[in-house]
Amino acid sequence: MFAADPRLLQKFAPVTRRVLVVDPNPQVCRLIADLMKGLGTREAVFEQDERRALDLARDFEPTLIFTEYAGPRLRGEMFTQKLRRSNLACRKAPVIMVTAEATATSIKAARDSGVHEFLRKPFTAGDLLKRIEAVTLKDRNWIEAVGYVGPDRRRFNSAEFKGAGKRKTDAATTPGGMTDAAQARLTAVEQPCRILRAALDQFDRDPNQALRAMREQAQQLKAWALSAGEARAAVSVAGLEVALTNPQATKMSLTAPVTKVLDLLYPQDAAAPQQRAV
Repeated sequence: MFAADPRLLQKFAPVTRRVLVVDPNPQVCRLIADLMKGLGTREAVFEQDERRALDLARDFEPTLIFTEYAGPRLRGEMFTQKLRRSNLACRKAPVIMVTAEATATSIKAARDSGVHEFLRKPFTAGDLLKRIEAVTLKDRNWIEAVGYVGPDRRRFNSAEFKGAGKRKTDAATTPGGMTDAAQARLTAVEQPCRILRAALDQFDRDPNQALRAMREQAQQLKAWALSAGEARAAVSVAGLEVALTNPQATKMSLTAPVTKVLDLLYPQDAAAPQQRAV
């Protein structure tokens, strides 16, 4: 068991209150529940079936979810994808995948399904604590796109992440000597604009998620525009938000307002169609 630090438990509390464990092995469920009680969990419920687990999540509203990678009636990555794309109140809750199938394939599937952390069986109390610290203390941006919904994959398994970011928005400066102000602007607008482009391109594939992704990016871009005093950008994004409130919105009706935002904020993205789904 843990030698619980009251200050740490206080930080864990918002995440560890209610735990859902989705695993076909009752012993594993009980083990996780017992360990989590030492970290402040008040309620823990178990389920073995993927579909029933989603129904349970709707009523229980877990603040933290553990799921096995595979079982007789469970595919952990599919469960996580359905959760992330649902309208459940807990759709953004941290998900930790716990499995003995720690292959490159299962780890990539876990990351791409939207889990926060990956925990190999057998595990120690210390291993579990590291994952709880990661989902509780290390903030990760939420990505609301069409091809992917979940925490920023660049920080997957963040309890062990030591390397530098690979995207240009992770760097302090760009090779071309970009100023701090220009770099800050690029960081704020690049990913939302790329997701907007991808959501428009993939609209017919999943209209509901495309609309949700666009609304999320519009909110982020408007917040940036207002804080940066970018009046033209704020007006342009506001026009997109109005278009997104139309319950009959289509790819055709959204093309003009999305393109207007992209032309103003990130013209190189508007000029070249997105080749990789975000």
